[in-house]
Amino acid sequence: MQNSDQPRTEINTLGEFGLIEHLTRGFENKQANTIKGIGDDAAVIGDKDPVTVVSTDMLVEGIHFDLLYFPLKHLGYKLVVANLSDIYAMNATPKQITVSIAISNRFSVEALDELYAGIRAACENYNVDLVGGDTTSSQKGLIISVTAIGEAQKNKLTYRNSAKPGDLICLTGDVGAAYLGLQIMERERQIYLSNPGIQPDLEEQKYLVGRQLKPEARRDMIDVFAKAKLVPTAMIDVSDGVSSDLMHICKQSGVGCFIEETGIPVHQDTKLMALKFNLDPITCGLNGGEDYELLFTIDPKDLEKTKLLPDIFIMGEITEKSEGLKFHTNGGRIVDLEAQGWKHF
Repeated sequence: MQNSDQPRTEINTLGEFGLIEHLTRGFENKQANTIKGIGDDAAVIGDKDPVTVVSTDMLVEGIHFDLLYFPLKHLGYKLVVANLSDIYAMNATPKQITVSIAISNRFSVEALDELYAGIRAACENYNVDLVGGDTTSSQKGLIISVTAIGEAQKNKLTYRNSAKPGDLICLTGDVGAAYLGLQIMERERQIYLSNPGIQPDLEEQKYLVGRQLKPEARRDMIDVFAKAKLVPTAMIDVSDGVSSDLMHICKQSGVGCFIEETGIPVHQDTKLMALKFNLDPITCGLNGGEDYELLFTIDPKDLEKTKLLPDIFIMGEITEKSEGLKFHTNGGRIVDLEAQGWKHF
């Protein structure tokens, strides 16, 4: 128990990454085969090729998902995809997962069958094996922890801390759609709570809702990189939001950046729905999380081959740290890039 005379520091003053840094300060890697420890999308372990890549994540009911509108099968699928995305962000290939759950007595065996049907579907789709896990009881709700295990050649691994001034900033796919999908479901939730007789109608928003309920990790890009003989200089997956995740790369690489508004890929459905919610589409694209796209940097010498690759957009450039993190608007203004994405505390 904490001594009442000791000063109290609120966890939310540190944030997720500040808390991790605080708690793990003083830990040193003692094993020769620990190549990369805490601080990236995944840890890297091994003393010969291919090396092992490991990532773990935890989802808590009421914090990360609401079962009022999130079907258990979709939840099972998404929690696997979210972890596999971390492995792909290392330019690695996932091979196995473990799943641990804590469940309250409100869940039946049939409900858990639904959850694991989604897990199984993801395993089959991404060709990974479920090799273990744990089950225990929870006093309230559902808690799920997934560990993903993958492999990669050492010279193909991509970290967050290796971007250099002059590197170009790239992004796959489009962003902001998952956030708008969440806004739609939250709106329908409020309508249902006010009038349970009204059933939600989401048919016209299949793309946005699908990006939230059944996202896909960018496995295809790992194959695209390999065929093009392209190794990004740094990479991260977009889970907390483009602005937040780009800041992680910049902080760990000790660099600055600038990005152009025209370089933020936003789907037309996202733009239209953002306007209906009186939101700025670009703000949604920059700060909405859970898109699971890949945000990466490349050496300028790889520009020509990158321009020929599908579904990749060039957002901007890595700069010297002293130049800060800047966002160039279509109106010609240069403003500081701010992290307004998902906050864990």
